Amino acid sequence: MIKRILILLSIILIQLGCSSTPTTSHKDGGYTESGKASFYAMKFQSRKTANGERFNQKSHTAAHKKLPFGTKVKVTNAKNGKSIIVRINDRGPFIAGRIIDLSRSAFSAIGHLDKGILDVHIKVIR
Repeated sequence: MIKRILILLSIILIQLGCSSTPTTSHKDGGYTESGKASFYAMKFQSRKTANGERFNQKSHTAAHKKLPFGTKVKVTNAKNGKSIIVRINDRGPFIAGRIIDLSRSAFSAIGHLDKGILDVHIKVIR
């Protein structure tokens, strides 16, 4: 039993060490964060989000672990400078190092879907 726990802890620590760590700040009173963005798989289309809405891949929405529902966030691709404004309506992502999950349409507005993951900066819009 102890051996299993040690193996599980080792796997978790390895995964945490291999992924980038998100950074946050509260400069100028606005919430910002940098890290990785991903997008929802098609299987989530029309399923209920954490706030009770039906998920729509064509909407500019996103999931964040702690920002309140309805918060508007500017998401900027760190590599090409393209930005999109999304509304938080779900919780997640639940993979280490990822800070936001975007709808397909929001993700494709700032990067290529074939990349799957982007380095981004996010800033809450007041």
